[in-house]
Amino acid sequence: MTASRRSSVNKALSYLGLCRRAGKLTLGLNALGTVKRCYLIAVDPAASENSKKEIKKQQARLHCPLVLLEGLGEAVGKPGCMVAAVAEEHLAAAILKQIAE
Repeated sequence: MTASRRSSVNKALSYLGLCRRAGKLTLGLNALGTVKRCYLIAVDPAASENSKKEIKKQQARLHCPLVLLEGLGEAVGKPGCMVAAVAEEHLAAAILKQIAE
């Protein structure tokens, strides 16, 4: 991973931390099933295959983009967390923009 790519991913992870502090982030696979609307689902690549299958089902239900972010749990202050749903449209767009760079 190049330095600029790493910087973009780190910025995307910091946006997730900001979402958490703003109360616009739902954490965990079970909580994802209760979400009515979200604009982005972030998944740690270390998530189990069964979890990834369930996350794909939830993505189809919610009609939102899915991104893989290594270090997701640490970024949101929950080291074991493997999935997060962003409920704020502008922060989700900022995260997607960072990932695209």
